[in-house]
Amino acid sequence: MIAVGSDHGGYELKQAVCEYLKSRQISYEDYGTYDTESVDYPDVAAKVADAVSKGVVKEGILICGTGIGVSIAANKFPGVRAALVHDAFTAQMAREHNNANILVMGGRILSAAEGARLVGIWLDHQFEGGRHQNRLSKISATEQK
Repeated sequence: MIAVGSDHGGYELKQAVCEYLKSRQISYEDYGTYDTESVDYPDVAAKVADAVSKGVVKEGILICGTGIGVSIAANKFPGVRAALVHDAFTAQMAREHNNANILVMGGRILSAAEGARLVGIWLDHQFEGGRHQNRLSKISATEQK
Protein backbone atom coordinates (compact mmCIF):
# COMPACT_ATOMS: atom_id res chain seq x y z
CA MET A 1 0.00 0.00 0.00
CA ILE A 2 1.28 3.43 -0.96
CA ALA A 3 0.04 6.63 0.69
CA VAL A 4 -0.48 9.41 -1.86
CA GLY A 5 -1.05 13.06 -1.04
CA SER A 6 -0.82 16.55 -2.47
CA ASP A 7 -1.75 20.12 -1.86
CA HIS A 8 -3.74 22.12 -4.42
CA GLY A 9 -0.59 22.82 -6.47
CA GLY A 10 0.01 19.10 -6.90
CA TYR A 11 -3.58 17.95 -7.24
CA GLU A 12 -3.58 17.37 -11.01
CA LEU A 13 -0.30 15.44 -10.92
CA LYS A 14 -1.57 13.42 -7.96
CA GLN A 15 -4.62 12.40 -9.97
CA ALA A 16 -2.36 11.25 -12.82
CA VAL A 17 -0.15 9.34 -10.38
CA CYS A 18 -3.19 7.58 -8.91
CA GLU A 19 -4.31 6.58 -12.41
CA TYR A 20 -0.81 5.27 -13.11
CA LEU A 21 -0.80 3.21 -9.90
CA LYS A 22 -4.22 1.79 -10.83
CA SER A 23 -2.89 0.85 -14.28
CA ARG A 24 -0.13 -1.14 -12.58
CA GLN A 25 -2.58 -2.65 -10.10
CA ILE A 26 -0.69 -1.11 -7.17
CA SER A 27 -2.88 -0.38 -4.17
CA TYR A 28 -2.78 3.09 -2.71
CA GLU A 29 -4.64 5.30 -0.29
CA ASP A 30 -5.38 8.89 -1.23
CA TYR A 31 -4.68 11.18 1.74
CA GLY A 32 -5.93 14.28 -0.07
CA THR A 33 -6.38 16.93 -1.15
CA TYR A 34 -9.44 16.10 -3.20
CA ASP A 35 -9.79 19.25 -5.32
CA THR A 36 -7.92 22.40 -6.30
CA GLU A 37 -9.08 24.51 -3.33
CA SER A 38 -6.14 25.96 -1.43
CA VAL A 39 -4.80 23.83 1.43
CA ASP A 40 -1.64 24.05 3.51
CA TYR A 41 0.98 21.61 2.24
CA PRO A 42 2.34 20.74 5.74
CA ASP A 43 -1.04 19.26 6.67
CA VAL A 44 -1.09 16.82 3.76
CA ALA A 45 2.62 16.03 4.11
CA ALA A 46 2.07 15.22 7.79
CA LYS A 47 -0.69 12.72 7.01
CA VAL A 48 1.43 10.78 4.52
CA ALA A 49 4.69 11.05 6.47
CA ASP A 50 3.02 9.96 9.71
CA ALA A 51 1.58 6.88 7.98
CA VAL A 52 5.04 5.96 6.64
CA SER A 53 6.79 6.77 9.92
CA LYS A 54 4.40 4.58 11.93
CA GLY A 55 4.50 1.72 9.42
CA VAL A 56 0.84 2.03 8.45
CA VAL A 57 2.11 2.03 4.86
CA LYS A 58 5.53 1.14 3.52
CA GLU A 59 5.86 4.02 1.07
CA GLY A 60 4.39 7.34 0.08
CA ILE A 61 4.21 9.83 -2.74
CA LEU A 62 3.84 13.54 -2.02
CA ILE A 63 3.28 16.39 -4.45
CA CYS A 64 3.03 20.14 -4.03
CA GLY A 65 3.71 22.95 -6.49
CA THR A 66 7.49 22.55 -6.39
CA GLY A 67 7.84 19.54 -4.11
CA ILE A 68 10.07 21.55 -1.79
CA GLY A 69 7.50 22.28 0.92
CA VAL A 70 6.15 18.76 1.31
CA SER A 71 9.70 17.40 1.24
CA ILE A 72 10.77 19.63 4.12
CA ALA A 73 7.65 18.82 6.12
CA ALA A 74 7.78 15.05 5.55
CA ASN A 75 11.43 14.77 6.54
CA LYS A 76 10.58 15.97 10.06
CA PHE A 77 9.07 12.54 10.83
CA PRO A 78 11.25 9.75 12.25
CA GLY A 79 12.33 7.18 9.71
CA VAL A 80 11.07 9.16 6.74
CA ARG A 81 13.40 9.60 3.79
CA ALA A 82 11.46 11.87 1.45
CA ALA A 83 13.36 12.57 -1.77
CA LEU A 84 12.46 15.35 -4.19
CA VAL A 85 13.02 14.16 -7.76
CA HIS A 86 12.96 16.00 -11.07
CA ASP A 87 14.19 13.48 -13.63
CA ALA A 88 14.88 9.80 -14.26
CA PHE A 89 18.32 9.88 -12.65
CA THR A 90 17.15 11.44 -9.38
CA ALA A 91 14.18 9.04 -9.19
CA GLN A 92 16.49 6.06 -9.63
CA MET A 93 19.08 7.32 -7.14
CA ALA A 94 16.38 8.17 -4.60
CA ARG A 95 15.65 4.45 -4.42
CA GLU A 96 19.01 2.83 -5.14
CA HIS A 97 21.23 5.02 -2.98
CA ASN A 98 18.91 6.73 -0.50
CA ASN A 99 16.20 4.09 -0.08
CA ALA A 100 13.64 6.90 -0.18
CA ASN A 101 10.36 5.75 1.30
CA ILE A 102 8.53 8.86 0.11
CA LEU A 103 8.86 10.06 -3.47
CA VAL A 104 8.32 13.81 -3.81
CA MET A 105 7.53 15.71 -7.01
CA GLY A 106 6.51 19.19 -8.10
CA GLY A 107 3.11 19.43 -9.71
CA ARG A 108 4.01 22.75 -11.32
CA ILE A 109 7.33 21.36 -12.52
CA LEU A 110 6.43 18.03 -14.12
CA SER A 111 3.84 16.97 -16.65
CA ALA A 112 1.46 14.15 -15.80
CA ALA A 113 3.30 11.80 -18.14
CA GLU A 114 6.71 12.68 -16.71
CA GLY A 115 5.46 12.33 -13.13
CA ALA A 116 4.04 8.89 -13.85
CA ARG A 117 7.30 7.88 -15.52
CA LEU A 118 9.30 8.93 -12.45
CA VAL A 119 6.97 6.99 -10.16
CA GLY A 120 7.57 3.92 -12.33
CA ILE A 121 11.34 4.34 -12.17
CA TRP A 122 11.25 4.74 -8.39
CA LEU A 123 9.02 1.68 -7.98
CA ASP A 124 11.06 -0.48 -10.35
CA HIS A 125 14.43 0.02 -8.67
CA GLN A 126 15.69 -1.46 -5.43
CA PHE A 127 17.94 -0.18 -2.66
CA GLU A 128 21.53 -1.28 -3.25
CA GLY A 129 22.51 -1.46 0.43
CA GLY A 130 26.24 -1.80 1.07
CA ARG A 131 27.99 1.52 1.53
CA HIS A 132 24.65 3.26 1.13
CA GLN A 133 23.21 1.44 4.17
CA ASN A 134 26.12 2.72 6.24
CA ARG A 135 25.21 6.27 5.24
CA LEU A 136 21.53 5.76 6.03
CA SER A 137 22.50 4.33 9.41
CA LYS A 138 24.35 7.57 10.15
CA ILE A 139 21.20 9.52 9.29
CA SER A 140 19.14 7.28 11.58
CA ALA A 141 21.66 7.83 14.39
CA THR A 142 21.28 11.57 13.95
CA GLU A 143 17.50 11.21 14.26
CA GLN A 144 17.99 9.50 17.63
CA LYS A 145 19.88 12.47 19.10
